[in-house]
Amino acid sequence: MDISDDDFEALVEEALDALPEQLVTGLDNLIFVVEDEPEDGSDTLGWYEGTALTERDMYGYGQLPDRVVLFSGPLSRMCQTEDELFEEIWVTLLHELGHYHGIEEEALHELGWG
Repeated sequence: MDISDDDFEALVEEALDALPEQLVTGLDNLIFVVEDEPEDGSDTLGWYEGTALTERDMYGYGQLPDRVVLFSGPLSRMCQTEDELFEEIWVTLLHELGHYHGIEEEALHELGWG
């Protein structure tokens, strides 16, 4: 699917607004970023970089923000329509925010979050 950067980012904003309230309440020192492609050349849809809430013993003031990165290339290539792309962005955000909250990969898949 061919989509402009602005339209992709608008879908990301829409998907962020559609996330469950309990998942986004209290987000701390976290930014959302859109990049074109993963550096490793893979088809990775998204990535969480940071310290999960469950491991933040010494986390604090002056710490660089954690990041949820969405990769527009792999996401847009796997979708045929804007509705499909919105759904994949939403699920990818759920998945990466799950990691932020300390949920392991296997549990995320059991929940249907990627």
